[in-house]
Amino acid sequence: MTDNSLVNDMGTDPAGETANQAQASKTFTQDEVNAILARTKSQLEKKYASKYEDLGDPEELRTIKTEWEKKQQEQQIKRGEFEKTLQELASKKDQEIQKRDSVIKEYKINTPLLSAAAQFRAVNAEQVKALLSSNVRLNNEGEVEVVDTKGAVRYKDNGTPLAVDDLVREFLDSNPHFVAATPATTNTKSNVADVKSSKIDISKLDFKNPEHRKLYQEYRKTSGLA
Repeated sequence: MTDNSLVNDMGTDPAGETANQAQASKTFTQDEVNAILARTKSQLEKKYASKYEDLGDPEELRTIKTEWEKKQQEQQIKRGEFEKTLQELASKKDQEIQKRDSVIKEYKINTPLLSAAAQFRAVNAEQVKALLSSNVRLNNEGEVEVVDTKGAVRYKDNGTPLAVDDLVREFLDSNPHFVAATPATTNTKSNVADVKSSKIDISKLDFKNPEHRKLYQEYRKTSGLA
């Protein structure tokens, strides 16, 4: 066996090894690299674009998406203005409700309180109304209710709800200093002796009362002072 045959049998042919090394050490130019990348990109685009080719051109799809997003933004802006309009309408509605409730309260609560206070001779009807207004409210049906400090509806002994007149009278009875004094009349002779009596308590005469001044004149005559 020759030396060359031995080399070939062992798979270490010097010529073949040299060719492989030359191929492994081959370098690529920039154009070759660009071509390889272009082919790779084209293959990838074909691979993924084939799944969506029924939808149309990708650039056209991008344009459609952009237009859709723009319309969405415009609709959001319009919705914002609409919500603002709704808020303004709700605010106006609340103001109208407050105005209506104020009129109802004036008619069904404040006026009855003032009328009752005047009827029962309160010194200051407005003050009585201010003190008692928190004890009177309108229920869900718009009816007047007299309540206690805890907000519970008050009732009379017979089981009927306490009325505004009852509340005012109760308050004035418990606070007589809020009640005006009863004015003297021509028929009033409070603790003053009859004119025929020779004894009259002058200290009890009210000289602002015409009847009392008349009594005093009679007293002077009967006493010989006139």
